Amino acid sequence: MKKNIYQPLEAQVEEIIQETANIKTFVLRPKAAFSFATGQFVELTLPGVGEAPFTPSSDPQVKDKIDFTIMKAGTITGKLNSIGKGATVGIRGPYGKGYPLEKFKGKDILIIGGGVGLAPLRSLLFSLFAKIEDYNKVLLRYGARTSQDIIYKDALPQWAQKEKVDIVTSVDVGDEAWQGNVGLVTTILKDLPLDMNKAVAIVCGPPVMMKFVTLKLLDLGFKPPDIYLSMENNMSCGLGKCGHCRVGKYYACKDGPVFTYEELKDIRDIWD
Repeated sequence: MKKNIYQPLEAQVEEIIQETANIKTFVLRPKAAFSFATGQFVELTLPGVGEAPFTPSSDPQVKDKIDFTIMKAGTITGKLNSIGKGATVGIRGPYGKGYPLEKFKGKDILIIGGGVGLAPLRSLLFSLFAKIEDYNKVLLRYGARTSQDIIYKDALPQWAQKEKVDIVTSVDVGDEAWQGNVGLVTTILKDLPLDMNKAVAIVCGPPVMMKFVTLKLLDLGFKPPDIYLSMENNMSCGLGKCGHCRVGKYYACKDGPVFTYEELKDIRDIWD
C-alpha cells in the first residue's frame, strides 16, 4: 500500500522546557521510530489548528524522541506555546537536504547562530560532537538580543568544555548580570582561531543577521562555496507544491533548506 505523504505520524509531548519568555523546547515521543539528517526539516501538526515546518533541534542519532525549539511568533506557534505535557501532535517528513557532513571532514567548522537560529544548529553540533575526531575544530559564535534571550543556557558551558570546541556568545544589549561581549554577533567574528584555507562557515538566524554575517565572512576571506546558509523562511507545504519558499530557481523545501552562498549569491532579494 502506497504511503500517504500527507499523513503525519502521531507523537506525544513528553516534556516542555522553557528556554526564554517566548521560546520553548518540545520533547516529542513518536509512536514509531523517526529518523532525520541534521539540517532537514519536519512538518509539525497541531490537530484542528494546522501545521508548520520546523527543523529539529535534537540529536539525529536518537530515534525514539525528537526535539523542536520553537519561538512564539504566529498562529501555529502561539497555539503550540499553550499546549501541555501529554498533548498529541503529528510529525511528517523529514524533508529537504541537510548539512553535508562528509564535506566538513578535516576542516575547521565555524558555526554562527542568532537567536532561535541556534535550534537547528544544536542538532548539527550533536552530529559533530559524535564524531569530533573527523573535524579539526568546531567554533560556535552565538548572538542573542539580551542575556534573557539566550537559549540552551545550561548546555552552552558544557559544550565549551568539549575537546576541539570553542564557544563565544554575545548580546546586543548588556545588563548588570552579563559579563560577556556586548554587540552584534558580527563583533565576535574577529581573531578567529582557524585556518581559512580549510574552513567552512554555517549560518542560521534571522535574515538580516544572516545577510550581515555573510558579508562579514566574505570580508574575512571565506569563499561563497564554503558558506552554508539555512533558508527556512516562508516554507509551508514541505513538498514543493505551494511555491511559498521559492528562492530564485530553487524551492527551499526540496533543494534546501541548506544552501551554499555560491548557489544563492546571484539571486535578488534572498534576504527578504
